[in-house]
Amino acid sequence: MNTLAIIQARTGSTRLPGKVLKKIFNKTVIEHVVERVNLAKKIDKVFVATTHRTEDLPLIKICVDAGFNIFCGSEKDVLDRFYQIAKLEKPKLIVRITSDCPVIDPDIIDLVITQHICNNADYTSNTMNVPFPDGQDVEVFSFDALEKAWKNSILLSDREHVTPYIKFNKESFKLHFIESTKELSLLRLTLDEEADLKLIEIIYNNLYEKNKYFGMKEILTLFNEQPELVNINSMLVREAGYLKSLKEDA
Repeated sequence: MNTLAIIQARTGSTRLPGKVLKKIFNKTVIEHVVERVNLAKKIDKVFVATTHRTEDLPLIKICVDAGFNIFCGSEKDVLDRFYQIAKLEKPKLIVRITSDCPVIDPDIIDLVITQHICNNADYTSNTMNVPFPDGQDVEVFSFDALEKAWKNSILLSDREHVTPYIKFNKESFKLHFIESTKELSLLRLTLDEEADLKLIEIIYNNLYEKNKYFGMKEILTLFNEQPELVNINSMLVREAGYLKSLKEDA
């Protein structure tokens, strides 16, 4: 296998509990995310990586009923979840997607994979420097890079968020960052708070029936037509979960 996408998911969000189980147009968020990732032309297989917790049983059932590939592992050691799946599947490349991205664009996933291959990188993402909109986050890395991170990551934040050991050790890895524009980097299309859910529902209400797999082009057109939409969740902080983890390391 060349490219394996792993979508990390759990129901235990503190800011928006059960967010992956929220329904939009009669489908749960996790179903929308998996369907969108599967549309990426350069993805060979998709796994949902969740936990053994009793609270995640409803999520597991949804994935099993939908026929999704699923792996259950540690709640906090998400890095181990990724490594165990990759060790089993033996891909050349791993694509990391989080389940709070219900409007993830398959074309952006393919772009990041293509850039990774063209630059012969160990790690490629569109989340650093001038990042793509929050909620269009894609990280691609080699199995070797993942294995090094799994063996050497000590901080709890490194293990919970999978890739910090790689992207902050530039002397050990060949890194490539794809930049957006400053204006686009300020857009928030993730699902982490009630305000995010409100915006995501508006986006789906406007675009889904016309094209189930709308992308960034259609979202930007909608925002140009209704510029007030960007203010719905613009007060929220990007990477709030990672910042919280860093405090817990101290």
